[in-house]
Amino acid sequence: MNRRIVFHMLGRIITLQAVLMLLPLICGLIYREKSVISFLITIAIALGSGLLLTYLNVPKNKSLFAREGFAIVALAWIFMSAIGALPFVISGEIPSYTDAFFETASGFSTTGASVVNNVEAMSHCILFWRSFTHWIGGMGVLVLVMAIVPTDTGGSMHIARAEMPGPIVGKLVPKIRTTSKILYLIYIGLTFAEMILLLCGGMPLFESIVHSFGTAGTGGFGVKADSIAGYSAYCQWVITAFMIIFGINFNLFYLMLMRKFRASLKSEELWLYFAIIFAAVAAITYNIYPIYHNLSDSIRNSAFQVAAIISTTGYATADFNLWPTLSKAILFLLMFTGACAGSTGGGLKISRIILVYKQIVANLKNMLHSRSVSSVRFEGKPVENATIVNTTTYFALYALCIVVGFLLISIADCFDLETNLSAVVSCFNNIGPGFSKVGPTSNYAAYSVFSKWVLSASMLMGRLEILPMILLFSPDSWLKKRRKKV
Repeated sequence: MNRRIVFHMLGRIITLQAVLMLLPLICGLIYREKSVISFLITIAIALGSGLLLTYLNVPKNKSLFAREGFAIVALAWIFMSAIGALPFVISGEIPSYTDAFFETASGFSTTGASVVNNVEAMSHCILFWRSFTHWIGGMGVLVLVMAIVPTDTGGSMHIARAEMPGPIVGKLVPKIRTTSKILYLIYIGLTFAEMILLLCGGMPLFESIVHSFGTAGTGGFGVKADSIAGYSAYCQWVITAFMIIFGINFNLFYLMLMRKFRASLKSEELWLYFAIIFAAVAAITYNIYPIYHNLSDSIRNSAFQVAAIISTTGYATADFNLWPTLSKAILFLLMFTGACAGSTGGGLKISRIILVYKQIVANLKNMLHSRSVSSVRFEGKPVENATIVNTTTYFALYALCIVVGFLLISIADCFDLETNLSAVVSCFNNIGPGFSKVGPTSNYAAYSVFSKWVLSASMLMGRLEILPMILLFSPDSWLKKRRKKV
């Protein structure tokens, strides 16, 4: 392990975090709030520790290998959550550091699970920072670093693979830094477009910015206790549309910008994503119509909640805890499905489900016809065996992590099965609300300190797709023995 390059990069990331915290600081100055002091103190801490780590660990060998990439990503997300929690504690708006870390990890991991009982009483700068963490974490902290911070270290692709969600991570252009810039330009453009449309619908500027951050990062933090329910039907439809948009692979947006419409529209993942949304909306609309007695309201509420869950945003316009069992079952299944690979959404990803299905079909064909050789193809290209192995390994680890998390919080907190299971599933898949006591009108405040740390770990592991966190705590990862580049 090249420890110097790991801590040098970590220092750069923490320094960048200090710079990003200037935005909520400016917000606090505009509204003349006392909470700006908490940001001044945190910026000083982050800037000092970041610069110290950067200049005390100037690496002689600037090459990055796979294990350094995983370590940088995992440490970056842990430290950014730890430092990002300080404004909540120093301002006194979330006095408990455990609760503050939970809220910040939920923000950066784009989960949206909260422990705040009275969100409307929070200051503007704290609310801004709370939602801005979604926007930072949505596309990826390290992707942002590669896009705006010049670096001459090699092996940046290892960082991208460790942080960007999905079974296959590639470059849009030969240089990964240029790819990062393109992705962020698309990200910024879509965020700005949503903000303008919300403003056109009469939503105040501050709330338009905050909800655009929450939608873009598929996070779900808002400024009102009833989430999006109190806004107009127009604003709800705008947010519904953008939740679906941000659940799409960003590579397809690049292809569209390059006018390669046929190539983008050939994506089988995209069409399955749309098909799942359409089928779920149709089924839930039919199921909840007797509650609303209005087709328009039924379609709007079902479309919003389906978009919120499959994109893992977690906003709400209705208490789906009160919906029929069929509707709740569909939403629960969508928690696992998640959005497309290469999007800001969480969950298993549509592409992984396609790959596993195709592998099962191929294995069945080989069993029936022993002399035949069936290969798996995805998006018109053959899939490498290593990708199939990684996908099936991920499924196994994914199931194991959810089971372990469920058992751990069940030991500490004796809530009902629906509450504890949906809490772990929701946190691990970065969704936010679950069912029963952690439903859309409730939060996670009732959980014990131990359970909050377990759920915080689940959120970070789910966002980074498990391996970076596992490898970070593996003793073998920190051995000095050199390994081959991958």
